Amino acid sequence: MKSARLISPLRAVAVAAVMLVPAHAATAAPAAPEATDAKTEVTISPVDLDGPVISTVEVTVKNAGPQRLRSLKVSFAGPTGWAVQPSMRSVDGSLATGASASATFQIQVPEKRSGFVIRTFTATATYEGGDGLGTATATRSERSGSPQANLAAAYNNVAVTDESATTAGNYDGEGNSFSAQKLADVGLTPGATVNALGAALTWPNVPAGTKDNVASTGQAITLSGKGSKLVFLGSGVTSGATGNTTVYYTDGTTTTGTFGFPNWSFDPLTAHGATLVKSTDGRNRPSGYGNATVKYSVFANSVPLDPSKTIEFVVLPPNANVHIFDMAIAP
Repeated sequence: MKSARLISPLRAVAVAAVMLVPAHAATAAPAAPEATDAKTEVTISPVDLDGPVISTVEVTVKNAGPQRLRSLKVSFAGPTGWAVQPSMRSVDGSLATGASASATFQIQVPEKRSGFVIRTFTATATYEGGDGLGTATATRSERSGSPQANLAAAYNNVAVTDESATTAGNYDGEGNSFSAQKLADVGLTPGATVNALGAALTWPNVPAGTKDNVASTGQAITLSGKGSKLVFLGSGVTSGATGNTTVYYTDGTTTTGTFGFPNWSFDPLTAHGATLVKSTDGRNRPSGYGNATVKYSVFANSVPLDPSKTIEFVVLPPNANVHIFDMAIAP
């Protein structure tokens, strides 16, 4: 339920204990109960992101363990810089097996951002008894906006130019780019199929001198299907072209993997675990084609997938040194 909108800063909220109805008397619990497979459950209610607003959030803790759960404290946090009141609540009394208690918090939500945004919220319960573990944590991700329809919709960099018109390129931040002619010599023409690491990828089907790749800055890209791994076709700028990518599945779960590419020249060809796809002779510079004796390369790398789940979208690494021409699912 949306709270009344407030523009003024979040006021302090009294840290009032959550009151529980005493349970019927039970046999005394052992002083140090052993942990069981039945874990304490923590859930977070939906968070209103249509800011600016002060939103009320409810965190519920359920005792799924064999012992009474005592000395319960619940904390809640949002994204960095989002004020929460209070940061922690104490729960009076104890919880019998199967019983639940809820604690409420208020969080100051800033003005809604444009584009696709994922916000993550975390709640942590600390306690005695219950499942014997002493702590349980839950996270909740809320989304606003929509991911890009496909990788091509996120193109933001020109990697390939014609040798007769080289000034449009700026693959490496210094005005250099791949030669379209030299790429064609090794089979990388617009729309060509590139088989790598078990996936059928496609070389960007756009004219030379136009945006043809994604300098990765955490873009969310729609992708559908199942498989054993997600394969990326690309190349790096500098030797630090690596980062985490997160795959979101249609059931709301995620997997995260790390991949990277060697620098497009002069790095070891297997840096970051990558596989060489093609190498070209020379590159285009603002002044024209040159560096003919130097190899400039394209690579493939991958991250594992949960093969039982269907992908909904992929969040690319937050590292603009990673340049991606295509991505595809391998069986």
